[in-house]
Amino acid sequence: MIPLIEIMAVVSGAVFGVLTARRKGFDFVGVASVAFMTAFGGGTLRDLLLDRHPLFWIENSRYPVMVFVVAAIAAAIPGISASFERFLHLPDALGLGLFSIVGTELALEQNVGPFVAVLLGVITGSFGGVIADIVCNDVPGLFRPATPLYATCAFVGGWLLILLKLTPLDPSISFFVAASVVVVFRLLALRFNIVLSKVPPP
Repeated sequence: MIPLIEIMAVVSGAVFGVLTARRKGFDFVGVASVAFMTAFGGGTLRDLLLDRHPLFWIENSRYPVMVFVVAAIAAAIPGISASFERFLHLPDALGLGLFSIVGTELALEQNVGPFVAVLLGVITGSFGGVIADIVCNDVPGLFRPATPLYATCAFVGGWLLILLKLTPLDPSISFFVAASVVVVFRLLALRFNIVLSKVPPP
């Protein structure tokens, strides 16, 4: 089940990276680079922290090919209008949901404690976007004040996966439910501008 979800996550991350780079007016090298960073950044950091080798995208050599193909196709499409930017939210939410659940599950398989496993799921789901924002010379959305919930959605989804694993549900259903909750939670946060309260200054 994990390979299928991981493939979906990689494609979603690549699409988000491509659209982000196209919005900035990058050439093909820039588009492909941001796509790779978004698709692989969070999972690479997770694998390094867990000391998992080879890295997931090196072990599954088809993943870089998939990202390259997505970038090549997107680079060949004529200019994307500004109104198309709203579609960034969907691949972003899908990537967050799929990657965070895969990251949590892989951490659990390494016999990591539940809390750390969920944190690694959050890292897997969100840090590709952080790297892409930095490369695009933007303040990462994860750290902007008054930004609709992002990491919180992945955090909730990770704990939901752990709870569902304690039930008789089929693992594939647990994965689907947990990832769907993250995606829907993120889209609702964007739609209704749900944010965390600011921490008061000292």
